[in-house]
Amino acid sequence: MKRTAYYNAVPQVQDQWPIKKALTFSDVDITHPFLTLSRQQVETHIVVYMTPQQQEHLRAEGQVGFNAQDDDTGEMSVMKLKWRGSYYNLIGKWGKVVRSKGLEVGQEIKLRWFNGCLHFSVPQQQIVAVPPIRMVAAPLVQDHWPIRKVLTSSDVDPNHPFLPLPRKSVEENILVHWVPQERERLRKEEQVSINARDYDTEERYVAAASGHDNWPIKKALTLSDVDTNHPFLTLPGKAVEDHILFYWTHQAREQLRNEHQVGINARDDDTGDLLVMKLKWRGSYYNLIGKWGKIIREKRLQVGREIRVRWENGCLIFSVPQ
Repeated sequence: MKRTAYYNAVPQVQDQWPIKKALTFSDVDITHPFLTLSRQQVETHIVVYMTPQQQEHLRAEGQVGFNAQDDDTGEMSVMKLKWRGSYYNLIGKWGKVVRSKGLEVGQEIKLRWFNGCLHFSVPQQQIVAVPPIRMVAAPLVQDHWPIRKVLTSSDVDPNHPFLPLPRKSVEENILVHWVPQERERLRKEEQVSINARDYDTEERYVAAASGHDNWPIKKALTLSDVDTNHPFLTLPGKAVEDHILFYWTHQAREQLRNEHQVGINARDDDTGDLLVMKLKWRGSYYNLIGKWGKIIREKRLQVGREIRVRWENGCLIFSVPQ
């Protein structure tokens, strides 16, 4: 008998934990408790098994509640899955889980959806090896870099560029130096533009202090986008569905599907002008029509200029920065 025959007899065992992740600093921060999970894993291994009602609630509200079980202890709790664009957050009782299990950076959490319930486990033996920290005597000097973070995969994703920072660290080391008017503006508007400098290169930037990328849809204008004879702006289908239609009511999405176009309110974020426009479904992409020719002429749009788009409070917001 050939030696290879023994290897062919090995059965294939399916991994019962399709989602696995080494915990990061933000995952174990009890001051702002949430577990970050990748969008692809959640939609492939969790959302697809939810009931149609749960899926619809997630699309309409941006979050959905469900039962969750700690498979290490058998404890049941009610938690929520919150959609954040390119990823999801598990919230609700996550802070309690972090405290009760004494979770630390590097520990591996495993998740699965089974019988209408989210199951998770953090086995104590599953700890990623981390080099020991040597404590050395050093003179007491002020740390010029009070906020430090190990970059995660979402931090370096060029498709959804943003850097999450711990709330407590930002409030204690950044916001404390702001004037009251700036802090109040951040609280009300959720974001404030700030000057930033790359200490390594001395380059200076203007950045937005925010919990997420304020412009999820960005596009370099093409020749057809700036043609005043046939004025329309083409937007990618997936980007529109993920960042615009996601916030629409079921009735509005049905109207778009049936009539292939829907009237919407729009605002030019650069000028504050309010417009009535239309979003037209073209199959794999969408066209923004209506006042687009007027926008091309007034802004003197040219090929290569970048347009930014988002949906906010029932209105399409767009900007073409100089």
